[in-house]
Formats: sequence, structure tokens, C-alpha cells
Amino acid sequence: MKMNTFYIHTMGCQMNEYDSDFLAQALVRMGYAPTRDPNEASVILINTCMVRAKAEQKAMSALGRYSRIKKRRPHIVLGVVGCLAQKKGHLLLDRFPQVDMVLGPRETGRIAEAVSAVMKNRERTLAISLETLPPAPSFTTDYFKGRVTGCISIMQGCNNFCAYCIVPYVRGREVSRPPGDILAEAGRLVSQGVREITLLGQNVNSYRWKGEGGVKDFTGLLEEMDRLDGLLRLRFTTSHPKDLSDRLIECFGRLKILCPHIHLPFQAGSDRILAAMKRDYTRDQYMRLVEKLRRVRPDVAVTSDVMVGFPGETREDFLLTLDLMERVQFDSLFSFKYSDRSGTLAEKLEGKVDESEKDRRLRRLQELQRSITLKKNEALKDRVTEVLVEGFSKKGGQLSGRTGTNKIVNFDGPPEWIGRVVNVRITAAFVNSLRGVASCEQAA
Repeated sequence: MKMNTFYIHTMGCQMNEYDSDFLAQALVRMGYAPTRDPNEASVILINTCMVRAKAEQKAMSALGRYSRIKKRRPHIVLGVVGCLAQKKGHLLLDRFPQVDMVLGPRETGRIAEAVSAVMKNRERTLAISLETLPPAPSFTTDYFKGRVTGCISIMQGCNNFCAYCIVPYVRGREVSRPPGDILAEAGRLVSQGVREITLLGQNVNSYRWKGEGGVKDFTGLLEEMDRLDGLLRLRFTTSHPKDLSDRLIECFGRLKILCPHIHLPFQAGSDRILAAMKRDYTRDQYMRLVEKLRRVRPDVAVTSDVMVGFPGETREDFLLTLDLMERVQFDSLFSFKYSDRSGTLAEKLEGKVDESEKDRRLRRLQELQRSITLKKNEALKDRVTEVLVEGFSKKGGQLSGRTGTNKIVNFDGPPEWIGRVVNVRITAAFVNSLRGVASCEQAA
């Protein structure tokens, strides 16, 4: 008898990857096995993103492709989950009659119920409530075996309502998970071989817990994670500058497993644009935070998000963004063009920047960042750094891992080093990675 299988296409952020792991484990418990070929799958799920227009377009295109598979194989289950599902809801069911279920980010706990309803009665499901609490993960034995890194969602939603951002409308208001549940989940990951954990949240450093237990805020949670046996490295993302407290900055100097890397979006270098974005900080305040981080941990890597072409952005505003980049010297940047998101404040603002001008600004910004990144990477040549080996390089033939500062390093070595920390001398530097030679294995 042929086993039922599932295929999940994940788009967007690490939170979506985390949600896809939740969905996969639920399907495994139902007796389904994963497949890499959607044409063979009994269940196809598209975990969508719509933080920018391009992401939404990719999701709709993928949905069209999988709908064609469903036309050929009408007995299978086709579902849409994630942010696009939340925002578009019944419109997806109307536009794509092949879609059987639409589940918002807080409704993923209904996946087993929804799949069963389709299989038994061909009953379609629409579940997009934001009042539902995010489902607690239920682990499948050995699901994470073979993984070196893992993620844990510690909170969901956002209360900031930045002018350009759709996240509060598709992920809801901030809800923090109980610290005991987070620590138990971390323990289960470590027991299956995970050596590095990234704590996730739309605004991770606004984590708060008012219930029982000693942990009350994000700093307290980091301190508890630092005590876990078997965990070698700890990261978190994404941070909001307005919630980067001195206590949290000090953690980079005293917690033994907290990696010297922070992703701290700045979005724009102009105070006028930052105010229009409703970011609640100024360029000087942002740069002072970076200075504090580097005083506490001189080797800390700072990465960030930045956009070009926000409504009303002038050439002078854009030059201030380039100036901030020159002053801060980011290790890397996620850069993108502003795009209208339905229902946000910025959608209604005047002074929209021409697409061709946004293209020019983005190219210039990215050229500057490439030169900064390459210069910082070249400064690492001939240095020895600790690398957590995660697996094999994309091109194959070499091991690949990351430094504490989150830089990819490729080097020769035996497969048994996967999951260990080794010392690597950097021999070559590129924009997106480093190459090195392992000197001696570290006990980890």
C-alpha cells in the first residue's frame, strides 16, 4: 500500500519555517511522510508571506502552479497557510476553487482537523481568527534528528504598527509564550542533537511574561537559556531598536552561549523618514545603540534591514541612509524597495517615489554594502575563528558552518565534524562567504 505523503512550500521569514515544522510534525503524526516532489504528494501546503509585494506575487504564482497539480489529481489536499492566507482569506477560496483550506498563522493548530475534513467529506476550511492563541508545539520523536540548528518561536504578533508594515494585521497583537514551555522546547531540541537555537519573534526583545515563574522579560529568558546543558550557541531575531535596553546589550558581554551577532533593522537614515515610518527612534539614537553594543562586545556583528523609496523620500533623505551605512559599517544588509501594503498607513501617503528611481537607489545602496561587507570579510583573512559545522556546502565536497558572527565558512573536513565547533583559519574572503582550513578540532 502506498504511503500518504505531504509537501510544504515555505516562503518568507524564519517564523514561517518554524510554522512549517509545526505543520510537518502534525502531518507525520497523522501517518503522512514528507516528499520532495509535489507531483507525488497527497497533501500540498503553501506557507505564504506578503511582507512585500514581490513576496505576495511569488505566493500567488506558486498557488497557480499547485492548483494545476490539483486539477490533474483532484483527490489530493491543497492548502494555503501563513500571512497571505490571513489577509486574503475567502478571496483565495473564491479565486482558486482547487484550494481546500485557508489557515491563518494562528490557526495552524487546526491542520489535522482541516485535512481530515477534506479527505472524508471534501469539506473546505477557512480559519483566519487572530483571537486564537498560537498553538503550542507538540513534538514528533526524532523529527529534528540530524539538524544542527533550530528555531523556537517565543512570541507572535506586533504592537508597533510601523506605517509600511502589514505584520500586525496578519499576525495580530503581541502574545508571549510561557517561559517554561520555551525552555522545555529548547531541551527537546537539544536532546535530538540541535546545538544552536535562534529565538524568534516579530519583535523578539519585547517579550514579556506576567505569569508564574522567575522569567519576566527577554533578558531573563536569555539568562535561563544560557544555563541549558548541551546548547552551544544562542541567537535571536528580529529586534526593534526602541526595545534594545542596556540590560539586553550587557548580555552580549556576559552570557557564554549568546552569539556576537545582532540583527537590528534601521530602515532609513533620515529622521524625517523615520518619523513618517513611525519607528520611534532617530538616526543618532540608533547609532548610539550600535556604539554601546560594540563597547560591550567589540567583535559583535551588526546586520540590518533597510528600504529605499518610502513615500516622500528625497535624494537628500536617501543620502542620509548611505551616510548612516558608512558610519555604522554593517556586516550585511537585507535591502529592498518600498511597496504599498493594503491597509497600512503608508499606502495612503502622498509623494510616492517612481519605480525607476527606487531601482537606482537600491542598486547604489547594494553596491555600497557589498564593498563594506567584502572589506569586513577580507579583514578576517589569516585569523582563526570558531565555526559550528552545520553540514555540507551548497556546491558539495566541503563542510560548511557559521562563525559566531553568522558568517558562512566552507572548508575541508570529515563528516563526523558536523554538529561540532572547530577552529578554522580563514584563507579567502568573498561577499557572501569565507573559505578556510581547519586547524584543530575543538571539544564541543
